[in-house]
Amino acid sequence: MRIPVMILAGGRATRMGGGDKPLLPLAGGTILSHVVDRLAPQSAALALNANGDPGRFAEFGLPVRPDSRAGHPGPLAGILAAMDWAQELGVTSVVTVPGDTPFLPGDLVAGLVAARGPLGLALAASPDAAGELRDHPTCGLWPVSLRSDLAATLDRDERRVRAFTRRHQPGTARWDSTPIDPFTNINTPADLEAAALHLAAP
Repeated sequence: MRIPVMILAGGRATRMGGGDKPLLPLAGGTILSHVVDRLAPQSAALALNANGDPGRFAEFGLPVRPDSRAGHPGPLAGILAAMDWAQELGVTSVVTVPGDTPFLPGDLVAGLVAARGPLGLALAASPDAAGELRDHPTCGLWPVSLRSDLAATLDRDERRVRAFTRRHQPGTARWDSTPIDPFTNINTPADLEAAALHLAAP
């Protein structure tokens, strides 16, 4: 089942000193190039969600869709942009992923599709260091049928992704966390260094 994927690249990267975190160099490319390389073989189409000048992503040759809500309302606005894009493509679902996750599973889309809940929503999850399962709410499969409710949620200035997903009975797609959690985010310079070391390992 081929589904489009939108990469959420619109965060403000405050812990990295600001700017476009996905464009930071990593192991011969950028964080974003590693994300794209993992997603391209498993997606029907790829796009970016980012605000500002889309030209800074020109090297990737991907559509760049801004938030449809002003004021940087957070990941839910990016998910709404993904649903808008999917609706224009004439498909019923879309996958979103954060733009700072360079170790995404090669079977991410298939796993999310297999785990869909009764309303078609699925979220990725992996165990933390203590073995407790933890979901990753911006890494999920979103049915376009939820678009109107998501737009109304943002209109009420409700911004919590988990609060929105809990209302819609998400399924859970599980992945292992060894040798590295595939949903590891690059949030700090130390995270970036650790990711480079992992990618350089035999």
